[in-house]
Amino acid sequence: MADIIQLLPDHVANQIAAGEVIQRPASVVKELLENAIDAGSQSVRIIVKDSGRTLVQVIDDGCGMSTNDARMAFESHATSKISQSEDLFNLRTKGFRGEALASIASVAHVELKTRLREEEVGTRVRVEDSDIKECEPVQCAVGSSFAIRNLFYNTPARRQFLKSDTVEMRHIMDEFQRVALAHPGVSMSLHHNGNEVYHLNAGSLRQRVVGIFGQKHDERLLPVEEETDVVRITGFAGKPEFARKTRGEQFFFVNDRFIKHSYFHHAVSKAMEGLLPQGQHPMYVLFLDVNPSQIDVNVHPNKTEVKFREERAIYTILRAAVKRALGRFQVSPTLDFDQESSLNIGMPDKDRPIREPQIQVNPNYNPFDSDRKPSTGLGGREGGGLQTGGAGSWREVYKILDDERSRQEQREMMPLEQEADHVAHEAPVFQIGRAYVVAPIKSGMIVLDQQCAHERILYEKYDRNRENVESQQLLYPQHLSLSVSDHDLLKSALTELQEMGFDIDEFGRNDLIVRGLPADVAQQEPKELLDAVLVELQTGRQAADKGLNRVALGLARGGAIRRGQVLRPREMRHLIDSLFACEVPNYSPTGRPAIVTFTPDDLASKFE
Repeated sequence: MADIIQLLPDHVANQIAAGEVIQRPASVVKELLENAIDAGSQSVRIIVKDSGRTLVQVIDDGCGMSTNDARMAFESHATSKISQSEDLFNLRTKGFRGEALASIASVAHVELKTRLREEEVGTRVRVEDSDIKECEPVQCAVGSSFAIRNLFYNTPARRQFLKSDTVEMRHIMDEFQRVALAHPGVSMSLHHNGNEVYHLNAGSLRQRVVGIFGQKHDERLLPVEEETDVVRITGFAGKPEFARKTRGEQFFFVNDRFIKHSYFHHAVSKAMEGLLPQGQHPMYVLFLDVNPSQIDVNVHPNKTEVKFREERAIYTILRAAVKRALGRFQVSPTLDFDQESSLNIGMPDKDRPIREPQIQVNPNYNPFDSDRKPSTGLGGREGGGLQTGGAGSWREVYKILDDERSRQEQREMMPLEQEADHVAHEAPVFQIGRAYVVAPIKSGMIVLDQQCAHERILYEKYDRNRENVESQQLLYPQHLSLSVSDHDLLKSALTELQEMGFDIDEFGRNDLIVRGLPADVAQQEPKELLDAVLVELQTGRQAADKGLNRVALGLARGGAIRRGQVLRPREMRHLIDSLFACEVPNYSPTGRPAIVTFTPDDLASKFE
């Protein structure tokens, strides 16, 4: 049998590696930025065209490379960071595998210009299909300039899997933010299609956070600092009252390397237990300084997953550090007593004694004796012994119950198609647990999840009946200051938002001004509604897979009645009536049940 095992050509092996390392333009930005930081740069400039499809250029003022190093940099596993396996457990640099440039060069046209500080002339290298096409002297600035053009030009299938320009640019901004936060002492800028997206001067971590997320964050930051033999923790946690439904402002760094760690995220959330509104996420930028020998970063090609030897101990220390920061700045939970609107207890006048109510009881009162005159009972009202919700006597109570039985008999004779309309207008309705609305129907009873039902109503209105959406002007227009990425996302949906009832315009570089809201949700805060839209625009992959309108879904979720909200009978009837008018009344837009029906047989089975 002939030999069948053979070595892969270098360009094929590099393309396979690129599948792990270079998944999209943001991957190129990440790798080149980290190389620039490792080169000791004090200033880094990123230029992007067409969200990285056409060009990604990273210019730094780092140490630069010699001619030989510039050629070697594109070889597989060529690195200056490690020389033996033991070095993997003492890493302080960003990159170390030496695969990034080789992988990039296998799927793009690459040009490098670089010069050492002590040299007068630099080197220009041009690479295509992993082959060095040109290497020549060139006049250039100290440092390195990498220009990556036509990404995935030779792998069209990979190029087709890229998302829209908006999505790809957001991924680029995410990578930029992570490196920028980890190195506030480095001046950094990002340009897209000729427009400056970020311009960050070197400064403190607080200044860097404010520069990325906006001036509003300055008052929201709580310094966190803790030092033990296991870990040193520094950085900031956001005040709980400014937590958001959207993710994206949660950053962990280990030895200045961004990581994702759900266990440590739980530690921060646990520290704020009782302070965070349900379903909201705290903002934090936290740095963990750990002995490199106690961690393993060589877990995933993106190096965002890290294993810790003392993971449980770090969890405990992290939670305590955040709690201590909350206590130091007197952030504590407030008690919210939810009073019924009919209960109004005033404070007594200190100069006037408190008098006990005078209650007169007629021991000879007989509620069934119609010949007796009604006596004066509590508070001077007529009717004798017990007052029951406006009924003058027990005989009136029985009359109410008898009338209800008569209405029930009429409902049993009612055609089925009229049943929903009758529920909404005549039948008694009530609320259970401030979350579910119950109403009788001919075949038993229905139970509505008030939040899911209202989400369905609002979604269909915004998605299918926009011509019926009315806008209500705010008494005072609201000015919202957003991060660059959030502003760009909402800007991409601005036309849809306006069609759905928003009176909203751009105001300044990264700000919006809201003058009006859809009338159905005008009682909501504009920021809460737009945060809900951002959640869907950022993470609503499931919604997109189901063919749902993300903007309409975000507005429906942000404006819907919440569980825990008390509804008046008129509001409950209107909810039922509006739900039955929907095209798909049984489910919320994302498929959760909105209605459950109980028949007498269902109830009988509960009683065996």
